[in-house]
Amino acid sequence: MRLPPDLEAAYADSFVPPRPLRDDAHPSTAGLLRQLRRGLLHVFDARSFRSFEGGSLLRALRRRIVTANEPRTLKEALHDKHALFERKSPQMRHALEPLLGDGLFVSDGATWAERRAAVAPIVHAAHVPTFAPVMAEVARAFRDGLTPGAPHDMLFEMGEMSAEIIARTVFGTALGRSRTREIIAGFADFQRHVDQVDLPSMLGLPGWWPRRQTRAARAAARRVQAVIDGLLADIEARRGGSEAETDALAAKLFDAADRHGKPLARRAIRNEAIVLFMAGHETTANTLAWALYLVDRSPRVRAALSAELDAVLGGRDPEYADVPNLPVTRAIVLETLRLYPPVPILGRTATGDGTVGDHAVRAGDLFLAVPWLSQRNEDLWSLPHHFVPERFAPGRPRPDKHVYMPFASGPRTCPGQTFATVEAVLCLATLLRSYEIRLAPGTEVATDCRLTLRPTSPLTMIPRPRPC
Repeated sequence: MRLPPDLEAAYADSFVPPRPLRDDAHPSTAGLLRQLRRGLLHVFDARSFRSFEGGSLLRALRRRIVTANEPRTLKEALHDKHALFERKSPQMRHALEPLLGDGLFVSDGATWAERRAAVAPIVHAAHVPTFAPVMAEVARAFRDGLTPGAPHDMLFEMGEMSAEIIARTVFGTALGRSRTREIIAGFADFQRHVDQVDLPSMLGLPGWWPRRQTRAARAAARRVQAVIDGLLADIEARRGGSEAETDALAAKLFDAADRHGKPLARRAIRNEAIVLFMAGHETTANTLAWALYLVDRSPRVRAALSAELDAVLGGRDPEYADVPNLPVTRAIVLETLRLYPPVPILGRTATGDGTVGDHAVRAGDLFLAVPWLSQRNEDLWSLPHHFVPERFAPGRPRPDKHVYMPFASGPRTCPGQTFATVEAVLCLATLLRSYEIRLAPGTEVATDCRLTLRPTSPLTMIPRPRPC
């Protein structure tokens, strides 16, 4: 994860993108809660990017929290003792339940195991070669729909594109612009209005204690659920026909059974379908939007990417077979995921008594694995806050999987990580083969971290045809 001294010196002037820092070095508990309401990352200060050997213990009201950003403690919690820390944090569970119900992202125990078995095959790496042509086709259509010289909100555009890719690859049907925009607006509104602080949990109240979500958050969840219900109705209407293989993949949700051999209830199927959409649309859209911004801000990287796309593609659009021959493009995606992991804080709840790192934990204590910190750990990474895709170049040592974990780590690693990485490479290459996409003058970019880590919207950028 460290660069040789000569390379570190060579890249020392690389672009340093924005990151939020806590205003007050020694805030009160009330001050921390206020920071959390601004965004999940505002609770960290500059010292947080140094290793907490053995984890850092703090108290927030009546809740004990262990935070880790170095490999030994992260490996212990997420791998060696994953059964002790398999349960998501109360904040994450209660924030997402109005949208996901008992979906895979927030479930645990037997429910999680059953749903994982149903969902993982749908986005397994083995299917990526089948999905890739649709990814490329959708990316071409969205690129061709851009207006050269006109401002576009690239976060919104990437949201439309990734939502359409998920709909067509996994669910076997086109969303159409109206349903696509409902999905995007629904997810955005839900994040905007969902409660960032589970105060009942911090006060030590039990999980069954009522949590109130705003009317706006509940309405946003219903918008997303209505679109997903429509997609599932499309699939049900085609079942038993001779549709494409992608239809059969999504239809596996209807064929899945619980541990008693009973089919999944319709609500459970909808919950898992929303998980697929959230994981495959929201996170990829954020990654692509950040990547476009980072490439624009780095002339060195932009030149290397242009040279690669010209040499490998020779004026044509990329295909799946080109992905292994686009190492610069892939390195840009991996470095974007390092700087801006889609889910920057992985919260877990101890299900019993035990230890983690240097601390004893009791049932109900929180453990926070923080990719936002571990992937910028100043003791582990050279130029940790700089945009340096070259650190992921072929031949460079691979980063420690217990530190670099944009798709989580341990048994709860995202099963769609290969899908997402290939999708991002194909989309980025398709867009930037034809255009330089530049930040519009006067656009200020900052982080917006509610449930996922996205740039502030609108991310106004202007596509201009690349010189031949």
